[in-house]
Amino acid sequence: MTVHFVGAGPGAPDLLTLRGRDRIAACAVCLYAGSLVPEEILAHAPAEARLVNTAPMTLDAIMDEITAAHARGLDVARLHSGDLSVYSAVAEQLRRLDAAGIDYTLTPGVPAFSAAAATLGCELTVPEVAQSLVLTRTQGRASSMPPKETLEAFAATGTTLALHLSLHVLEDVATRLTPWYGADCPAAVVLRASWPDETVIRAPLSELVEATASLTMRRSALILVGPALGATGFRESALYDPKHVRRYRGLDEGP
Repeated sequence: MTVHFVGAGPGAPDLLTLRGRDRIAACAVCLYAGSLVPEEILAHAPAEARLVNTAPMTLDAIMDEITAAHARGLDVARLHSGDLSVYSAVAEQLRRLDAAGIDYTLTPGVPAFSAAAATLGCELTVPEVAQSLVLTRTQGRASSMPPKETLEAFAATGTTLALHLSLHVLEDVATRLTPWYGADCPAAVVLRASWPDETVIRAPLSELVEATASLTMRRSALILVGPALGATGFRESALYDPKHVRRYRGLDEGP
């Protein structure tokens, strides 16, 4: 028996990977985060599969479901929103599975920041403007931030920031980032990226708080800040420069 963790993507059901679809289709039990995973994805599960919404459940209760499936020799598809590598709470489940001697696999999914960038129609890394992307959040109830992972420390790089779980403290975020990025720095808030009710707000950093004041929804939002969001006069990448010699477009080396 194996537990197959699947990144179910940011919201749009067709942003599920083919491997994720096939994992779901092969499992007799499907545990899914119902508050964030669209029901359309559950259509890939076998008709007789046991479907369990884990949104109201504790970790102990989730593990009880997995243990029961293990006792019956039934594979489990465990669906999480977005991608498993960030803010998925997968690590604590894997630790328990390791302790119980239960096998598992991980299938990546499309992360929210990627869906948000697609919605904004931009690349988050631009030559000589931003060559890094910082994925972070602010202090919350779930867990504290490590002492060295401050907004100021990340802002000092001047690169693109993608802040999760932070729209409720946007005013504080803007205040702390402005000294580093400047009031006119391009910024955006994308709520429920790729869902039918997706909402996008773009504004300079100094105007972002006012621009989002009327929002009634505050969950599943991503804040993006950085010059790459509005860059236009950047140099072109050397990747396609005819003068740039690389493996697949090198100089004629002769026979």
